[in-house]
Amino acid sequence: MSHAPDLGPTAGAGQRSSYEATGERTSIGQLFSSVTEDLSTLVRQEIALAKAEATQSATRAGKGAGLLAGAGVSGHFVLLFLSIALWWGLGNAIGRGWSALVVAVVWAVIAAVLALRGRSELRAVRGLPQTTSTLQQVPSALKGHEEENHR
Repeated sequence: MSHAPDLGPTAGAGQRSSYEATGERTSIGQLFSSVTEDLSTLVRQEIALAKAEATQSATRAGKGAGLLAGAGVSGHFVLLFLSIALWWGLGNAIGRGWSALVVAVVWAVIAAVLALRGRSELRAVRGLPQTTSTLQQVPSALKGHEEENHR
């Protein structure tokens, strides 16, 4: 016993039966559903990647800003101790003035180190490089040219 549908006498070699047409619509619908689901997954993954990279960049920027703030505080101490050293040195010309100057030089070194470290941290912030890279690959992937993304 055959399970093939009866195409009837009018179904010639160049004609399709309603059974075949229905089967094609179902597979196109399934294909469309699969593409829609894959695209939705891709968008969700890109959003998650963007969030992770933004968090990482914000953390680095915060660290750099904190180090620069430390450099600013240290710079204020430099001005304070240089002013005290100048005042004390002019008033006493020996001993205490030189000790205040040594403290001011130490604060100047600390301020310079913090400023250099803070600047290098801020320069290391690169934004969202992975998200940018994968988003550039989306158009060719949607066109079915994924091999272009692997060059």
